[in-house]
Amino acid sequence: MSSALRQIPIWEQTDPDFAEKSDTEPYGAGKTNTCSDILESLFGGLTSGSGVRSKGVTGQDYGEDVKTSRIRISCWVMTNPRNLETRSRYIQMTWGKRCDKLVFISSETNTTFPAVGQNVSEGRNHLTEKTLGGYHYVYKHHFDDCDWFFKADDDTYLIVENLRLFLVGFDTNKPIYFGHHFKTLLKQGYSSGGSGLVVSKEALRRFGQQGHDPKICRQTGTAGDAAFGQCMQSVGVPLGNSTDSKGRSRFHCLSPAAHINGIYPKWYHVYDANGAKKGISSISDYPITFHYVGGSKMLELEYLIYHTRVHLLHKGRPEANIK
Repeated sequence: MSSALRQIPIWEQTDPDFAEKSDTEPYGAGKTNTCSDILESLFGGLTSGSGVRSKGVTGQDYGEDVKTSRIRISCWVMTNPRNLETRSRYIQMTWGKRCDKLVFISSETNTTFPAVGQNVSEGRNHLTEKTLGGYHYVYKHHFDDCDWFFKADDDTYLIVENLRLFLVGFDTNKPIYFGHHFKTLLKQGYSSGGSGLVVSKEALRRFGQQGHDPKICRQTGTAGDAAFGQCMQSVGVPLGNSTDSKGRSRFHCLSPAAHINGIYPKWYHVYDANGAKKGISSISDYPITFHYVGGSKMLELEYLIYHTRVHLLHKGRPEANIK
């Protein structure tokens, strides 16, 4: 990173998660197919009303892994009014149904979708207000409902079962959070917002009690993920290691294709704490998230993860590495 960039305060840094996003055109603009149309054609009658009957793994499918199935996860999604139908609707119909609580945080209240509106303007300059505001809402309304609290962008895809499997080895009553580790700007680094990040109950408690104090947590500006990371660092919450026992990534701030093929923007090589590895062998057998898979791209992952079968693929083969 250049010396000029290092001198820029955290709150004036460009958020790399939003570097490739358009501020003027939502994903899928100009398309006429509705979510239900696409789901109907792809899954052949699985749609039901405004949602879809998920055929993904449920609590009953964990068999003897009772600890994993009992982990309650609250999910909140940062979105905006123009993205409710082009992005957030797909989350409702795919991975969002597997969360124990699902909340969409926007700048305007929408009682039919539904989405919770905050008193904040849209745009990059208000990402910190929106990010902190979403966590404050979850702390106030859902703190007692769940064990862990996951935040995503509206183009983040979460494999909820793998997140539960990862978290079973950690105590939510201790301060910790996880995500795609960026090594810049802060002593302990911070998690990418687009990759999604998950915080323990104790981490959320500390944020809820101290996060309003501007002397502790920056309250405004761009780079909401860096601001939240600064807040976590200030209240004594470490960013945990989310790689597996082979050093492979679980949380991903870019698309599957980008990580497999190593098609990374220049900033990624500076920010990534694990060396910007690439290839299938660099990704965990149990990945948790991918970014930049908004709208109908979520249906592609949904199908490939939960609906495909390969005849005799696993016969006589060892189990995938879960550690």
